[in-house]
Amino acid sequence: MELRQLRYFMEVAEREHVSEAAQYLHVAQSAISRQIANLESELGVTLFEREGRNVKLTPIGKVFLTHTKTAMKAIDYAKKQIDEYLDPERGTIKIGFPTSLASHLLPTVISAFKDKHPNVAFHLRQGSYNFLIDSVVNREIDLAFLGPVPQNNPDIEGSILFTESILALLPSSHPLASRKSILLNELRNDSFVLFPRGYILQEIVVEACKQAGFVPNIFSVGEDLDAIKGLVSAGMGVTLLPESTFHESIPRFTVKVPIELPLVRRSVGIIVSKKRDLAPSEKVFYKFVKDFFSMLEQYK
Repeated sequence: MELRQLRYFMEVAEREHVSEAAQYLHVAQSAISRQIANLESELGVTLFEREGRNVKLTPIGKVFLTHTKTAMKAIDYAKKQIDEYLDPERGTIKIGFPTSLASHLLPTVISAFKDKHPNVAFHLRQGSYNFLIDSVVNREIDLAFLGPVPQNNPDIEGSILFTESILALLPSSHPLASRKSILLNELRNDSFVLFPRGYILQEIVVEACKQAGFVPNIFSVGEDLDAIKGLVSAGMGVTLLPESTFHESIPRFTVKVPIELPLVRRSVGIIVSKKRDLAPSEKVFYKFVKDFFSMLEQYK
């Protein structure tokens, strides 16, 4: 069994088409077909079955694909460890992040790091809260920025970088827009614009409202910050968002107002998997991030 055969197998399984896999891998279709046939012969099973011009995994093929992905991740990680042992300043780091940290935190940290380590490359992956946790655990990304930092997850090690307040964003025409602060309960009769169900920021808002004695009336949802801010700006409702999401500016026709009670905050940090050691370049970045925010906290 050869690594080449396994890579060909994974690509055909992903695309369900031999010729498309051959085109992507820049090899002849006949070479892929021959290598997969050799793999099936060695294993003594049929991995694919034809469906017209396409191919589909057999039941045992699906089982083999699951284990092959795990094995290839381990092999790729081992190769990365060797490459970075030889030169940790030329590694590649796969970082995950949520939309709420995309506009300011991530570019600020990476820009500062690249000033000191210009030859380290990054692959960036945006995703939802649970997606990022699963991706770190499954080795699909090396580490992730996240807020709030997950607690009591046996597979994740999280480091809190800072905590921040959750603020109310109101249309400028709202009766409470001129207030210096509000009680969250004062928004009990308002329509809310939130992230969809399953997003951690929706869970934070709903839980805060319950603490204030009411269930929010979710009038509309948006999957990114700009959409939510735009809906508030259009007078479609109110929302609650982390303070860091207002770093550059507040949308037109809106005002941000601190919430006096209950105190709504979230932690923001960086997570890594407990199941593997960080590669050399990842260790350098991980330490840099913690030192970077520790220094910022000292100057606050």
